[in-house]
Amino acid sequence: MTPDPQLRIYAHNDEQWEKYCAWHQFGSKRKAADNTEWSESAIQRAKSAIERNAARHGYAPEQGFSQDNVPSGFALDKVSMLTDLRSGEQVLRWDKMSREREAQEAFIREAVEAMCEDLPRMKPRTTKPKIDNDELMTVIPMGDPHFGMYAHASETGESFDLTIAKRDLCAAVDYLVGQSPPSKRCVLINLGDFFHCDNRKNTTNSGNVLDVDSRMSKVISVGVAALRQCIESALDRHETVEIINVIGNHDEVLSLALDAIFLNTYENEPRVVVHAQPTPRHYIQHGKVLIGATHGDRTKDRDLPGIMATEKPVQWGETTTRYFYRGHHHHDTLEMLNGCTVEQFSTLAPNDAWHHAGGYLTGRNMKLIVHHKEFGEVSRSVCSIDMLRSLAQ
Repeated sequence: MTPDPQLRIYAHNDEQWEKYCAWHQFGSKRKAADNTEWSESAIQRAKSAIERNAARHGYAPEQGFSQDNVPSGFALDKVSMLTDLRSGEQVLRWDKMSREREAQEAFIREAVEAMCEDLPRMKPRTTKPKIDNDELMTVIPMGDPHFGMYAHASETGESFDLTIAKRDLCAAVDYLVGQSPPSKRCVLINLGDFFHCDNRKNTTNSGNVLDVDSRMSKVISVGVAALRQCIESALDRHETVEIINVIGNHDEVLSLALDAIFLNTYENEPRVVVHAQPTPRHYIQHGKVLIGATHGDRTKDRDLPGIMATEKPVQWGETTTRYFYRGHHHHDTLEMLNGCTVEQFSTLAPNDAWHHAGGYLTGRNMKLIVHHKEFGEVSRSVCSIDMLRSLAQ
């Protein structure tokens, strides 16, 4: 039996969809478990999660709910029915519709680009650092800054808001840039979840309520100002500064807006390069070094080397040291896999109330990594949150 292909978009990841397909292929969770590596409970959870997510978005064909009669650009959001209790027949039905997420993203992106037409462009700097060393490339990964998150010390042990987020990020980048050798090229990699959420409901895309500081317009304004300050700090020491904004699961829309904003802001500054691709993975090459960047919520670490080789076969063949940088889980890990080192970076942000209650207690820091075009990583500097607090005193 073949599963309904329209349900694919309601799966959270490829593995969840594969479990759902296994259920349909073998006819039951028990037979699916016997013929795959997954347990019955794992297959049941995947099936329930997909169907529940689909129903939440108004798609449940077995109940008579589908998108067949919904206008283009909209999705079935909620359904209310009036039923005759004696006969069990449906008397009335109300369908509530909302714009599809894809249409929303296209609309928001066009709006941001239009707004950027009136933004003041940065004038090219009249002076730049005199750097002859193009053998080295400095990389500063930013793990999940979560601008807009709110935490109160009485609940989480430490307070966090927009002011603290901007102060910590800018101070960390300023310190790390000061530790960098005189390399011509510097790459700032925002590994996703730069913003804590990207809707006015203050929820994740799946509907979980988030603790958010202030209004969305202020969150965007402060976040953009902070990232711009990081770019300016890097320009003081490096000849060229590149910025990569990875799409996170908390800011699928606003990550695209960051690209549009900085493409326009630095349109006249040749020393700033914005890697603006609406893709889940980005790649940069420096001689025999290839670096991939992704948020990490939709892929397994062990699969990233193969994904890199498939998406960038020419660059893979030209390089001898390869790295994949990712965020999402808020703690440090490093694993050397086939042909590629996969590293996960921690965040400077503390836990919100939900993560604190769950006991997710990890170290918080930001790193600067120096790559040689022949030999790969040759040095790194670490700036912990405790160091930032000490430097601020």
